[in-house]
Formats: sequence, C-alpha cells, structure tokens
Amino acid sequence: MDQQELFPLKNPCVGVCKANDKGYCQGCLRSRQERQVWQALNNPQKRHVLRLCFQRRKKLNTLSGLQKTKNLDFSEQLDFDF
Repeated sequence: MDQQELFPLKNPCVGVCKANDKGYCQGCLRSRQERQVWQALNNPQKRHVLRLCFQRRKKLNTLSGLQKTKNLDFSEQLDFDF
C-alpha cells in the first residue's frame, strides 16, 4: 500500500459554489456529479478528479490568456503535488 493511500484527500471545495457555462463549479472546477459523489470515492478516484480539476484550471487559464491566476492556482491553493 502506498503511503498516500493511508490519508484521506481533502475536499477541494473553496466555498465558491456557482456553476460556470460548462457546468463546472467556478471555485473547484468539479462537475456536479464529481461534487455529489466525492465522499463515496476512494483515494485513487479522488486523485483522478483532482487531476481533472487541475487540467481544467490550466485550460481555463490558457484560454483566458493568463499563465497563472493570482490566488486561484489550483495546485498551490490546495497544497497538492501533481
């Protein structure tokens, strides 16, 4: 068992619970389904969702012409190492 598996992953919610035009939360960039099932997911599934959120944030920043958005960089905000 990997040491990462021993500790539950922190919920990525940042308290900005409003859907964007694509249906993702503007705060954490999870889909509605990803938010609803978060507690039932195991650590590998949660890490997968977090990777998807990180990719969505990266794409969003690229599309808006920003390299890094102050105070919204997902990996720094949540202290996750991707």
